[in-house]
Amino acid sequence: MTIVGLIIGILIGALFSAVIIWIVGRLGLGLEVSGFGPAFIAALVIAVVSWLVTWLLSLLGLTLGVGILAAIVHLVIAAIVLMIAGNFVKGLEVKGFGGALVAAIALAVVAWLVNWLVGLFL
Repeated sequence: MTIVGLIIGILIGALFSAVIIWIVGRLGLGLEVSGFGPAFIAALVIAVVSWLVTWLLSLLGLTLGVGILAAIVHLVIAAIVLMIAGNFVKGLEVKGFGGALVAAIALAVVAWLVNWLVGLFL
């Protein structure tokens, strides 16, 4: 894979993530986004912070594995990442930790639906 292909892949992934963040923001489920621009920036910030948290956990030798406990830990980490992104991105507001948990669940469900729908056509 070339560097151009990698950059295009990252941008397409960020665009899909931004659409999902924008949709969840419009639903009013603990997350408010003032427009698509902040949603796109939030998608990039969330990706970087998520990578950083995962990297730090792996440095500490913490692997999450699979199962319900791992799913709960992933959900809590996603909520924390959303709260961090809310502090850095102007136009993204997270309504506390409870709102971040609800938004994280909504983001996961909407992302799953989008992936499922895209899979139907590919």
